[in-house]
Amino acid sequence: MSDIAEERTAEGQGRILVADEGSVRFVTLAHPGKLNALGAAMWRGLAGAIQEAAGQPGLRCVVIRGEGKDFAAGADIAEFPALRGTREAVRHYHESTIAPALRAIAECPLPTVAMIRGICVGGGLEIACSCDLRVAARSARLGAPIGRLGFPMAPAELSGLLAVAGRATTLELLLEGRLLDAAEAYAKGLLTRVVDEGELEQEVSRTVARIAAGAPLAATLNKSMVRRLAAAQPLTEEELAAFFDYSDTPDHHKGVAAFLEGRQPAFGRPGRRDETTSTTEDEQ
Repeated sequence: MSDIAEERTAEGQGRILVADEGSVRFVTLAHPGKLNALGAAMWRGLAGAIQEAAGQPGLRCVVIRGEGKDFAAGADIAEFPALRGTREAVRHYHESTIAPALRAIAECPLPTVAMIRGICVGGGLEIACSCDLRVAARSARLGAPIGRLGFPMAPAELSGLLAVAGRATTLELLLEGRLLDAAEAYAKGLLTRVVDEGELEQEVSRTVARIAAGAPLAATLNKSMVRRLAAAQPLTEEELAAFFDYSDTPDHHKGVAAFLEGRQPAFGRPGRRDETTSTTEDEQ
């Protein structure tokens, strides 16, 4: 197959860059000035790029990377007021925009490798954890500080992090909201390998070469069987509906608004629903 290079999604919203080099598809998350944060169009473009790769007979591996010095800062919060303004919209955004992209990566029959440098947080960490292998430079910083935005990690997104990091590290990341450097992330099982900054591309190339040296069918069957054996009982509709009740709470609205306005949020007591959308004294 001849090498190709394509751009997915519109300018100004970030882009998904797709390049096939021999038997490898490189998928690049590109959103200059926003640490490669993914807008809704980028999430859809990412899902499409991965799904399409599965149907290309000449491809043996997919590498996901960020443009420039960072992997990805997660979802583009600037879109939240327009795309996550109601309880129904919040659930739709997570289940119909983000989840399909993560599922496409996790279920891709081709081996997937995350090439990580710099910031890898929130949705960026979810993408990395959906990959089979995570090779990082020492500059990598991993975490999920979304509690500061007033909302939890959605179940379909949490499952990938939990599968890679385990219960203790997952709760540490979500409850404390701190970022792990590459060495600590490796020690806690989040990363497959850590190398010096100048060696990252070469190490990813070696990783891809080792994958390509194996039998394609064996790789596909190993992936599918590992996923099947690790599968847990899915959440019921009632459990999912109860989870997304958080989107009607003051903390959710305060957290997003504070981030967009560049200030610290003033979170209240847990368990309260929004009774008004007007600005209250504790939001000042």
